[in-house]
Amino acid sequence: MTQVTVVGHPLVQHKLTKMRDKATSTKTFRALMREVATLICYEVTRDLPMEKVEIETPVAPTTAYEIAGKKLVFAPILRAGLGMCEGMLDLVPSARVAHIGLYRDHETLEAIEYYFKAPEDITDRLVIVVDPMLATGHSAIAAIARLKHHGVTNLRFVCLLAARQGVDALRAAHPDVPIWTAAIDETLNDHGYIVPGLGDAGDRTFGTR
Repeated sequence: MTQVTVVGHPLVQHKLTKMRDKATSTKTFRALMREVATLICYEVTRDLPMEKVEIETPVAPTTAYEIAGKKLVFAPILRAGLGMCEGMLDLVPSARVAHIGLYRDHETLEAIEYYFKAPEDITDRLVIVVDPMLATGHSAIAAIARLKHHGVTNLRFVCLLAARQGVDALRAAHPDVPIWTAAIDETLNDHGYIVPGLGDAGDRTFGTR
């Protein structure tokens, strides 16, 4: 699919399998979420712009490379996105963080916003929206729409696991926003959960199942 990247690295797939297992403990699930997020972050940031800088090593002066421009922003969708955001901050500790609070109405499956906080100059930065699950796509669509309303134009979306319906919905609503995920499952059940999926990522991360 156009602008959709499935990160098939063996370490990512191995850890995802462990996360799918219902016998995996909350502690292990949380650790795996953080690890997988770090690994996916390598792929999402692969094409960040670079610039040359002059430095001195302990041996001699040299020309080297640094990431150019303003620091990027991670925008986790609360609450489950926090588990992935921590792993991405391990890799890019200087990144800014925006918080988008959304919950899903269990009757309509629509996303309802309850919190939004972002850096003042977010429009000048690359913003990576983070949510473990892309199921119906409603939360991702709403979060990205909110960021665009604030003037953000450089956006990417990262999830751990997606349903094909969610990918199609997000691509239709925001075709300019590329997607990275570890896997795409075929369908959703009547409650809007990905099948076979891994259950509720928020509950499994925070032990509220």
